[in-house]
Amino acid sequence: YYTRAVVRHRTGGFLDTETVRQPGTHTEMGWEVYPQGLTDTLLWLHERTGGLPLYVTENGAAFADPPPADGRIHDAARMAYLRDHLRAAAEAIERGADLRGYFAWSLLDNFEWQFGYAKRFGLVHVDPATGARTPKDSARLFAEVAATHGESLAHA
Repeated sequence: YYTRAVVRHRTGGFLDTETVRQPGTHTEMGWEVYPQGLTDTLLWLHERTGGLPLYVTENGAAFADPPPADGRIHDAARMAYLRDHLRAAAEAIERGADLRGYFAWSLLDNFEWQFGYAKRFGLVHVDPATGARTPKDSARLFAEVAATHGESLAHA
């Protein structure tokens, strides 16, 4: 899960629809940050599959990370995205969804389709010139959430 799509009818297009950009926060990919959509999707799947176990295999966001300072990368926008989406997943569990796994996209900054290394999704910064890897603050957040089984989300 990455985002929702709000569309409206438009004649003459390939699918006779067009996407309507919503106000609010957007990622570097232009995607709306909408954690409620993760809750809604998990509950929709839970109801329609008879309660089968669910796994979120990709959830993440590309943001313009600041350059490394003091040996760290302070990626506050990605931290907020992860925090909000993990809380959304927890809400789905509380409401009955059998969510068994959640995987952030991605561990490392990767070569993102036609954007190359310009769109950074990783919890760990990768310098494409040297291959050097620097954990971002979001990596530390994700590790803390995992180590506390989500309890740290209540205090963040």
